[in-house]
Amino acid sequence: MAGLRVATWNIRAGLGTDLRRDPDRVLDGIAALGADIVALQEADFRLGLRPSALPRAAIFDRTGLVALPIGRNAASIGWHGNAVLVRPDFHMQGLERLDLPGIEPRGAVIVDLDGPVALRLVAVHLGLWRGSRRKQLDTIRQAVLRHPARPTLILGDFNEYSRRAGLGRLVPAFRLLEAAPTYPSRRPRLALDRMAYSHELDLVALPLVRQAGVQASDHLPLLAQLHWR
Repeated sequence: MAGLRVATWNIRAGLGTDLRRDPDRVLDGIAALGADIVALQEADFRLGLRPSALPRAAIFDRTGLVALPIGRNAASIGWHGNAVLVRPDFHMQGLERLDLPGIEPRGAVIVDLDGPVALRLVAVHLGLWRGSRRKQLDTIRQAVLRHPARPTLILGDFNEYSRRAGLGRLVPAFRLLEAAPTYPSRRPRLALDRMAYSHELDLVALPLVRQAGVQASDHLPLLAQLHWR
């Protein structure tokens, strides 16, 4: 089974570390990843109809990827800011939107993909409070395990740096990638962006693509190579 290059990136609605909002810079960063699948966080603005922070018409032209139709309206490309970009030969066969418990409004999406391979993708953006994150991870794990078995990748901004105190709630159902720090992008110290994967899969971290994100966002993108066992 050929591998896939997968990535997750909190793009902060296009707001860079220089406090300039530049969606073109984000699109250039996504293209530089060379990924087959990319989960984005903060891909939509939070107010009103939650319009996309990226020009929808430019996404494919600039990155070669297609934004899956997971938003609730034509203005958004995501759910609670979670968007999923895939190669055009992937097709979405199932979608579940989750409202996550906690102090802040947060969400996740469960997407079943068919195409070159069958894969379940869970895109998440967890809360700032550990108590909320624990409940959110429990909700996500329980929701995924209710679905028929399928190789599953969970990725996003977990806002959690401690494997022991926070991320252990995904174990043993899922394994955790040993991820490099991605935040803050100029001098990364915290591994807030994460990937977890089911036991049918293998995941190998790739070097951080620093030119993709140092100025475009306060997070660097996390990149990995995905294989089937």
